[in-house]
Amino acid sequence: MMSEPLVSVIMPVYNAAAWLRRSVESVLTQSHRKLELVAVDDGSRDESLTILETFAGRDDRVRIQRQPSNGGVASARNAGLAAAQGDYVAFLDADDWWHPAKLERQLSSMRNTGALVSYAEYWRVAEDGRVLSRVTPPARVNWRDMLASNFIGNLTGMYARSLGDLPFRRIGHEDYVFWLEQVRRAGVAVRVESDEPLAWYLVRDRSLSANKWRAAGWQWKIYREVENLGLLRSSLCMLRYARHAMVKRLRSSPRD
Repeated sequence: MMSEPLVSVIMPVYNAAAWLRRSVESVLTQSHRKLELVAVDDGSRDESLTILETFAGRDDRVRIQRQPSNGGVASARNAGLAAAQGDYVAFLDADDWWHPAKLERQLSSMRNTGALVSYAEYWRVAEDGRVLSRVTPPARVNWRDMLASNFIGNLTGMYARSLGDLPFRRIGHEDYVFWLEQVRRAGVAVRVESDEPLAWYLVRDRSLSANKWRAAGWQWKIYREVENLGLLRSSLCMLRYARHAMVKRLRSSPRD
């Protein structure tokens, strides 16, 4: 019988004491037990490191990496990738959390489809626990699809290590740039076969108009400088991006 694969879960941590226990526990209570949690403390000034050390003392699957200073999420994830030993890699930020069967269902889906990259539905929730929306990405996406929008929520994404690792770039939309390239390399990514969302994304603040303009600027830079698309194609991609962003906002509007 084929042995169960080891899944490396990369978790950047920075001043996350208010949410960290829930996130870590959602990893350690996964039905797929063969995993390692590579928690990267990115220079936290609160009790985050103490919380991680307590978990590591109780469960040897928790491995702590310490950054010498706060270098940002891209740097922290890269440190986690450098230390990861798994056959698969998944990501979870320190304020989000998973369904207990997330990894088990995801691995099963990837085995059944032969996919090297996968993702799942997830809930957007407010800090008071209210469900804001259910995010349901397409069943399958390729690189061209991904140019229109980042359909892979980073808290649900997972890839087979055989695909090869990529560094996170210190650029706006670093998650998007990472998954855009991984999907290009994989050819296609598939949504996990599940009747329910497999993760919860904590919405900690409201997006401001200025931030939306800044995000659009990042998107344009990705088309032109990362993907090296021509002016016309970049413009067409921006139109698709704007349309998807508008639809996403309508679907993600808070519910009373």
